[in-house]
Amino acid sequence: VYSIQTGQALEAALGYYSNPLFSVLLAATLLGERLDRWQWLAIALATLAVVILTVEAGRVPMVATGLFLTWGFYGYLKKKLPIGPNQGFALEVILLLPIALAYLVWLGADGHFWTGTTTERGLLLLAGVVTATPLMLYANGAKLLRLSTIGMVQYLTPTMIFLTAVLLFGEPFAGARLVAFPLIWAALAIYTWRLIRSVRAG
Repeated sequence: VYSIQTGQALEAALGYYSNPLFSVLLAATLLGERLDRWQWLAIALATLAVVILTVEAGRVPMVATGLFLTWGFYGYLKKKLPIGPNQGFALEVILLLPIALAYLVWLGADGHFWTGTTTERGLLLLAGVVTATPLMLYANGAKLLRLSTIGMVQYLTPTMIFLTAVLLFGEPFAGARLVAFPLIWAALAIYTWRLIRSVRAG
């Protein structure tokens, strides 16, 4: 939401593209999973893409970095929890509920939350359902899908964000981005190829 409001949708796409590769890196460093040279090459290409963007901008791409770091560690923690996807989601909601309620009370006291129309307030309240439903469906559906299929599905969101940013929002796709994004795509192609081969071999 922040990246779109601030004209940084391409950075969001980069973050989501980088997430699967960062998850592979976490698996190697924190879970002791062995990576072959092709997987290390994919991680190196993705890292190089982030470095190129950092050098050109003179700063770390914070939206992209924040996205793949938070999603990566979120996935890692979900994997470590000894509970199912629905129970895990319920636990997340329970942990966040006091914070959300406190924020709503603060907004209400400030007069911000109730300033919209009834329709706007209703849509805002429904946003939670709209967000939660696909997450629960994905968490349960992932158990029934092949690993290679899940890997490919992860690219749908960043591709849609990328196309929206360039074609609809008119964000500039030039300079370092013309180098960084192909590097990311090459890394993901290598990652997907190795994923499909390992599934077929297994």
